[in-house]
Amino acid sequence: MKLRAPATPIINIDPYFSIWTENSVLENTVHWTGKPNTMSGRVFVDGEEFHFLGFNENNIPEMTVENVEIDAFSTIITYANTAICLTAHFTSPTLVDDLYYASRPVTYCKVSYENLDGNSHTVAVKFTASEELVLEKKGCNTVVTAPVDIKGITAIKMGNANQNVLSRSDDYICIDWGYLYLGVNGDGKAYSSALDNMNAISVEADLNSDALFLFGYDDIDSIQYFGDNLKAYWRKDGKTIEQAIVEAANEYNTLLARCNAFSDKLKKDATQKGNEKYADMLLLSVRQIMAAHKLVVDIDGNNLYISKECSSNGCAATVDVTYPSAPIFLLYNTELLKGMLRPIMRYAASDEWRFDFAPHDVGQYPLLNGQFYGVKRENGNTEIDKNMQMPVEECGNMIILFAAICDADNDVSFAKEHIDTISLWSKYLIKYSLDPENQLCTDDFAGHLAHNVNLSIKAIMGIAAYSHILQRLGENDEAQKMMNTAREYAASVIERAKNSDGSYRLAFDQPDTFSLKYNSVWDKLWGTKLFPQEFYEGEIARYKKEMLPYGVPLDSRKNYTKSDWLLWVASIADNQGDFDLLVDSLWNSYNQTADRAPMTDWYYCDSAKISMFRHRTVIGGLFMKLMF
Repeated sequence: MKLRAPATPIINIDPYFSIWTENSVLENTVHWTGKPNTMSGRVFVDGEEFHFLGFNENNIPEMTVENVEIDAFSTIITYANTAICLTAHFTSPTLVDDLYYASRPVTYCKVSYENLDGNSHTVAVKFTASEELVLEKKGCNTVVTAPVDIKGITAIKMGNANQNVLSRSDDYICIDWGYLYLGVNGDGKAYSSALDNMNAISVEADLNSDALFLFGYDDIDSIQYFGDNLKAYWRKDGKTIEQAIVEAANEYNTLLARCNAFSDKLKKDATQKGNEKYADMLLLSVRQIMAAHKLVVDIDGNNLYISKECSSNGCAATVDVTYPSAPIFLLYNTELLKGMLRPIMRYAASDEWRFDFAPHDVGQYPLLNGQFYGVKRENGNTEIDKNMQMPVEECGNMIILFAAICDADNDVSFAKEHIDTISLWSKYLIKYSLDPENQLCTDDFAGHLAHNVNLSIKAIMGIAAYSHILQRLGENDEAQKMMNTAREYAASVIERAKNSDGSYRLAFDQPDTFSLKYNSVWDKLWGTKLFPQEFYEGEIARYKKEMLPYGVPLDSRKNYTKSDWLLWVASIADNQGDFDLLVDSLWNSYNQTADRAPMTDWYYCDSAKISMFRHRTVIGGLFMKLMF
């Protein structure tokens, strides 16, 4: 790809095992939070030591980075010195269309070399991983290391000596339970070591032609769910991490071929539906999206795909995080999207949730025991601050997603399971969608807003989505009634929100303002035609007028935008040139930002500076254009 990644993915499995480099020479390795996850890669050429990745202890000579190629599941880095060209091929095969591989916590690095000077050489490679990968921060506890007996694999493991599994929750934290496994397929050396004055483990092997290194993490238990500690999906049949590592080593070539085929098709589809820059962004996004989730199985055998609201507050199973991330899962695997909705539906049916609208979340990752956002729990009592809820937002989100799943599966059964709750939420939308009260929406960083036009559009699309579900259930009369209501409400919005220039307001009572009407994308996608063509033309014209070097602001209030919403409004454009204009502005922001971090969704359009968010699953929203 031509895109200079703002951060380069290296090991990307889940919210605790997600390692990146944040500069072009790949000198550091960090957790997605930006906290050090110090690792090192060394190569020995005829006994002479060179550094090629991560922390360079003792300032040994550096291999030069010649090229970095990134696709959906692999980062291929080429290095050189005067003697050899070294290739490190990192692959995290978290295939979106396969539940098992989306879950299995093993990343590969295949290392190979070619002679450059015409001479033969003896070459060996060593990877070292520090205690920072198994602790909240270095030195905060003692770590233990031990060799691991795995058939055909030379391996060692490291973990916190004090294993308090699922003992805490927060946002910008690293895991401090479970065990990191570092190994190489075949013969090699595995041993306890040190790195930057920390405890560490190392594995090294000769490169006759290549060597396959494996990085695994066994978190023991992954999610606490209403009091039950749940294991990851990959362990559901009793498989151990040692067995998973052997399996991974044996199927490397086959699995790499699957990853490459997925990536190649994604690149082709994205280029055809969008352009090459659009394809670049989708390829870079896949591992980030997958690594912001954890796939587990509850005690009843249901799949739960738990998102972490990274770099916000760490909420888990957040509805307005699921909503923008949904396109990638609607395209490739609706079971993962269903796994995001199941926790919300269970909590909404509980005695604790006493409202006629949808919850915001089900906890703070990795502890899912009830809503975290705007909730206080003391002495067995739960106090939910209604002022901090997003009632229209979350009701609209949930019903739209249920309808979208019906379309993707051509099957209404999942919605049918929950139809009573969906019906309750539709009534809430009918009551409040024409002119939403002063409340938060998913863009809660912008604060409360009354009379929010875009929120009204979301509610109207929620009513239309309910009509769609009813029609699939054979409730044709009620479906038509709901669609008539949606049409009536949409006409009212058009009349009350129009600006003199043909665009539409941020709020009904704020003339000449604007906002990205990203919720209208479903009207375009479904062909419901609730909003006339002039609505879309007026909006696109206003976006072009408000365009800054790195995109269109979210609304009139600030110069920041959201990348997911920017791509949703790009998808409503009928003209390819307008789509390209918006897509290219986002591509430029990632390519030129000085803030080297995993892909953000919240940044300033005048500078490409990240406002706060990083490593967010909502980047799945960039896939919206592929749904058309």
